[in-house]
Amino acid sequence: MCIEMVRFGLLNVTAGAVESLSSTGPVRLLSLAVGIGCLSVAIVDLFWTILWDDKGAGPLSSRLMISAWHRLRTLGDERDQGLSIGGPLILALNLLVWVGLIWLGWTLVFAGSEDALVHSRPTGPVTWIGRFYFVAQTMFTMGNGDFYPGSSLWQVAAALTTASGMLFVTLGVSYVISVLDGVTGRRSYANSVLGIGKRGETFVTTGWNGEDFDQFDHLLDTLSAELSDLGAQHKIHPILHYYHSDELLDSSARAVVVFDEALTLLRFGVPEEHRPNDALIASARSNAESYLNAYTDTIEPADQVPPAPDLDHLREAGVPTVSDAEFADALADLDERRRQLRAVIEASGREWPSGSDD
Repeated sequence: MCIEMVRFGLLNVTAGAVESLSSTGPVRLLSLAVGIGCLSVAIVDLFWTILWDDKGAGPLSSRLMISAWHRLRTLGDERDQGLSIGGPLILALNLLVWVGLIWLGWTLVFAGSEDALVHSRPTGPVTWIGRFYFVAQTMFTMGNGDFYPGSSLWQVAAALTTASGMLFVTLGVSYVISVLDGVTGRRSYANSVLGIGKRGETFVTTGWNGEDFDQFDHLLDTLSAELSDLGAQHKIHPILHYYHSDELLDSSARAVVVFDEALTLLRFGVPEEHRPNDALIASARSNAESYLNAYTDTIEPADQVPPAPDLDHLREAGVPTVSDAEFADALADLDERRRQLRAVIEASGREWPSGSDD
């Protein structure tokens, strides 16, 4: 409803302005057209990013995120602490671009007619600074009386300016809160997984009680549910990809890699009679795949397959395993998935878990 009201108002303003500007020359018409274009881009991208829950970020926001993150990655070492500012910086840039386009758009719209704005004191024509000032006051306050619309048509435009400002503030605040909730969820999940083991082999051996993995069922169910929520949050808010923590135990990308490698070991490296519940393993692997799918639009799989998990580590802990040849055959079918995992962890500024991480 709100979108339709704004759209209807913009169309009315455009139609009326075009009629009143027909004798004022192409420059003002161009200003009006560019202004409407800026507003359209900002509003579409804003609603796309915040309210369209299965399409991720809007076209403008997604390009801004990718470009800003790549620039940060090139400024220093991949493990540089500067990456920790990536998420907050990209979020701030996103908000600034939205408000900047809306502000610029309305300024250009009000420049589309000579009588769009009138100074409360007759001091000559309204300047560009005056238009910027009027739009800012109208968007974020109720105005201060220094300028006022020159006709009923521009009164409608001023009302729409106020509505767009209120809309931006409301949606912007809700967006920030939602993103920060997602960041908290990422770190909670990372602590849950990496607190058990910092690589897949350690995770598996921690759950072995000497006879079976019975105690793993509840843990797998819990972590699988958390991973499902994490994947959904990343799909809705791709900006979460760019939140990087200096602390290893806060790295959700590392946690997903460890958890998925542990699931691979449990499913393909442990004989069927000794595995945890197969349905839980299948569900958890499906949720891990959904998480990876949230990255498919922004990250290509790595060129090289990561090192295979070490079955000898499990054997040393007394965990029954299949033969190395059988495990290698199973891993060969998972090359694409594991290359995607490697791409995700490298994009986050982390390295693939190794034996020295225990």
